[in-house]
Amino acid sequence: MTEHPVSREIQDFLTRHPDITAVDVLLPDLCGVFRGKRVPVDELGKVMTDGVALPGCTFAVDITGETIEETGMSIERGVPDQTCMPVPGTLAPVPWAARPLGQMMLTMRSPDGSPYPLAPRSLVERLVGELADRGLTPVIAVELEFYLLAGGRGSDEPPRPPVSPRSGLPQDRTQVYGLAELEDFEAVLDDITAMARAQGIPAGTAIAEYGPGQYEITLHHVADALKATDDAVLFKRVVKSVAQRHGFEATFMAKPYTDQASSGMHVHMSVLDSDGRNIFAAEAPEGSEALRHCIGGLAETLPASMALAAPGANSWRRFQVGSYAPTVVTWGVNNRTAPLRIPAGPPESRRVEYRIAGADANPYLVVAGLLAGLLHGLDSKADPGPATEGNAYTASAPKLPATWESALELFGQSSVLRRWFGDEFVDVYRITKLAERDKFAAVVTPLEYAWYLRSS
Repeated sequence: MTEHPVSREIQDFLTRHPDITAVDVLLPDLCGVFRGKRVPVDELGKVMTDGVALPGCTFAVDITGETIEETGMSIERGVPDQTCMPVPGTLAPVPWAARPLGQMMLTMRSPDGSPYPLAPRSLVERLVGELADRGLTPVIAVELEFYLLAGGRGSDEPPRPPVSPRSGLPQDRTQVYGLAELEDFEAVLDDITAMARAQGIPAGTAIAEYGPGQYEITLHHVADALKATDDAVLFKRVVKSVAQRHGFEATFMAKPYTDQASSGMHVHMSVLDSDGRNIFAAEAPEGSEALRHCIGGLAETLPASMALAAPGANSWRRFQVGSYAPTVVTWGVNNRTAPLRIPAGPPESRRVEYRIAGADANPYLVVAGLLAGLLHGLDSKADPGPATEGNAYTASAPKLPATWESALELFGQSSVLRRWFGDEFVDVYRITKLAERDKFAAVVTPLEYAWYLRSS
């Protein structure tokens, strides 16, 4: 009798980690924040076969954790549970935990076993399936920027740059690609890479970025868009947890400092055919005709996809001229001022780099937006027009939306995203984020007191 692969995965895991007594089961919500439960290890077999019950309105929750009733997903439906099944191959140790602990990703399912339509991970799963039906496989790599902050901050206090464990001095200057800045915090950065790899996350090179205490770590490209996005979400958990273990705080907030660089999420994408050949490959630096159609499709969906790439109020502070956060719809070859960039490299490495998203965005939604743009571009044979040379901020090209509200309006109106995401997801996401925007706008800020309290 053949042993069930689920049983084998549990058995192998417990053989390697016999001290683990509990496992965190993790479901990333609409904002990419983990929800879930901690289950005893002796219940793991039942979880693997029967799943975990969590309410479907988990995907109608804003960044504060509040369920948005206007979506009709909660009380109006009786707050029904849905079954969440484990993602095979994601059972892994949590090496930074205070006691032996494991973790495992979940994916929500509809009653018929199909991907739950409101789950961001389900969007990626469905779109990957659409491409697979055409004999195509997207290859994805995610780059994430983040800030290390000084620990011990109160909840209402602004962030402060971290103090170097080596010199005892705060990292208060910009030294992009600086080696000294890497050496100052090499213990925490090395720990992040090691613990990510212990969980099967392909963390690569670390570099110092523009802001004080700002770093970027690239996740290696994989020919599995679901794994690439799982890895990106899990990597954020690694970074925050390991930083805390070293006495720091880490944030993927888009713009934590008014006068310093923002943090972005850049996604590289190429596409393999059924023979494993990159359909974007070509001797010309601008790539193949298929790459041109892909960029055309992405360009057409960029304005509406801004609602996914900039998901919160702080996200919109990134988009300033000259900030490396693009503001116009254009593309370029080896041009970092363009939102869609074809990096330099040998012909077989031709790919597109999407440079709009903030580090605070949900990786599933960012990649889903890319895959939808890819499908649209290939189907319609979209033409992106000529590449932009030089400073794209001054190019005579259509502007990207400048406000959260306008992006959400375009998102709701996009026939392409409605086709590939489904009407229900588009409507629930838009309603949830509009409610979050209204809640944010209703708060009186310290700046208002400073400007208006005595002068008015």
